[in-house]
Amino acid sequence: MAKADTGKKRAPLITRRPPVGASPGTLIADPAARRSELRLTLISPRKYETIDNASIDDLNAHCEKWPVVWLDCTGLANIPLIEEIGRIFNLHPLALEDVVNTGQRPKVDFYEDHAFVVMRMIDDVTSHRYEQIALFFGGNFVVTFQEREGDPFDPVRKRIAAALPNRLRSRAADYLAYALIDAIVDSYFPPIETASEMVDGIEDEMLNRPHKHQMRQLHELRRDASVLKGVLWPMRDALATLIRNDAPFVKAETKIFFNDTLDHSLRLIELVENQRDMLTGLIEMHLSLTQAHTNDVISYLTIVSVIFMPLTFLVGVWGMNFDPESSPWNMPELKAVGLIAFFKSKKWL
Repeated sequence: MAKADTGKKRAPLITRRPPVGASPGTLIADPAARRSELRLTLISPRKYETIDNASIDDLNAHCEKWPVVWLDCTGLANIPLIEEIGRIFNLHPLALEDVVNTGQRPKVDFYEDHAFVVMRMIDDVTSHRYEQIALFFGGNFVVTFQEREGDPFDPVRKRIAAALPNRLRSRAADYLAYALIDAIVDSYFPPIETASEMVDGIEDEMLNRPHKHQMRQLHELRRDASVLKGVLWPMRDALATLIRNDAPFVKAETKIFFNDTLDHSLRLIELVENQRDMLTGLIEMHLSLTQAHTNDVISYLTIVSVIFMPLTFLVGVWGMNFDPESSPWNMPELKAVGLIAFFKSKKWL
């Protein structure tokens, strides 16, 4: 959840697609895509190995020798590299097309020997930017594609490197896929909690004295909550699909863990919806407090006007020139009374 009133524009969420009429599965890189880099993690129950800046040769040399292989591709500019990865792991071309056409809705697709998961994570809190993460997993491999550097997977990497017994190294690829997806879902909790603290702070400020900038902050936060809701609901549906599937490469014991991640996503949705309702109430309260403050100012002005109105009347009347020597009745207020009587006789009053 982004910080309100940062003065930065939001990055538009755009889905890029191949030209109309292109063959299904055509991969076209976004001109703004980052350079592709590979990180290969090789996992077995007794040991693990990580190869930074890996190549296709590294992949071909090690893939068949390790029980579980995790290939992490950062940057989507190198289309031939992505196509070669798809060939090595037999990834469906339509799924690869969704990898490079970022901005996809969170979803899960099942193919004959692997699953394809699209998730979204908060990439930059201050600029309101989300990043698509595409994840493939099968019997003995997990492949992740990221748009740019930075991800919530460091806790998973540390767990892989932890001492034995190690559940991530002793189980199959579906459990590693669960750990990565769970890390993505849990990464939403800190920014949402930070936004809740901001809402509480704005509420306290409003009760002391409402300001115009608070209304802008509230609208920014409510818009963020609406965007989060639009991301979390399809994410929940995707997790439910993972649990309901009958694919042989997703074990029943792993579905129990996926169910826990589903519970986390439901909790996130509840937090965002409650936060959005609270923001709506605070916006209405801000309007009421502002109106009450305006009424107080009008009341003060009315009191001042009531005090000075008779004084102004007396100054206006007795400050005029009149000659009492010509007649004792030569007073301006008498002329005013005469005018009122004349208007009444004409029935104008």
